[in-house]
Amino acid sequence: MAIVLGPNQYGKAENRVVRVIRDSSRHEIRDLNVSTSLRGDFHDAHVTGDQAAILPTDTQKNAAFAFAKAKPLGAIEDYALNLAEHLLAQTPNATGARVSVEEYEWQRIQVGGVGHDHSFVRDGQGTRNTIVTVDDSGPARAVHVVSGIEHLTVAKTTGSEFRGFLKDEYTTLPETTDRILATSLVARWRYAGTDVDWDATHAAIKALLLERFATIYSRALQQTLYGMGEAVLEAHPAVAEIKFSAPNKHHFLVTLLPPGTENPGEVFIAADRPYGLIEASVVRDDAPDAGSAWSAVPAAC
Repeated sequence: MAIVLGPNQYGKAENRVVRVIRDSSRHEIRDLNVSTSLRGDFHDAHVTGDQAAILPTDTQKNAAFAFAKAKPLGAIEDYALNLAEHLLAQTPNATGARVSVEEYEWQRIQVGGVGHDHSFVRDGQGTRNTIVTVDDSGPARAVHVVSGIEHLTVAKTTGSEFRGFLKDEYTTLPETTDRILATSLVARWRYAGTDVDWDATHAAIKALLLERFATIYSRALQQTLYGMGEAVLEAHPAVAEIKFSAPNKHHFLVTLLPPGTENPGEVFIAADRPYGLIEASVVRDDAPDAGSAWSAVPAAC
């Protein structure tokens, strides 16, 4: 029996990069969480401890901060593409680089109806993210961009049902024709290329996801997710596929006291666990091969 080193990668996780743009008295703030990793021929580092082929994780961290200043930060996709190309170029034994970025949005605090020049409040409307992979392991370099949003908490108080499901001796769930539908949505979409207006496309996709969640009459969360994904692919040819992970945030009608108190769908308990977890992919049948785009991406069924 031989023992060999299997797939491996290394990097610096969760660098909290905050960039303040002070070009005028009206400041801008960009708040990023950046993780980098390299994979390739790092056999000696693992087996013998020889670090000659290793670009230290501390160096990767320093590059993540430097690239927030040295180049125009722009969209997080451009930032991640530039950083991934740099790390790959600096590490001859690497065959792939991955940079994932989360961006936390800040809004200006309103003072007398006007946004303050240098005071902000954190926006809670989901977290934008991207995962860029530059892969040199094949005959030609492949570049993959997977962008998305997570922690997008949405709810509708009617326009949702759940009935007609399988039942066995352990089934206690009653059928319903009117329920609260709520989830904390994770949506990630893979672009077919890199010639994309990242900011405009992200904003349009987020708006479309919210619109379809609101307007689809939902017979199940699965149907809602498919309808949202279908709408994104129809409206955005640059997107090859979209994946969802959606915990079903259950709301159960409460029996009110004293006995006999009516509760016509007005008071609920929000149960945080356990929860149904619905995950789905919606894909173009002619989408380019995903390659390593989804490798190690969370919530990517």
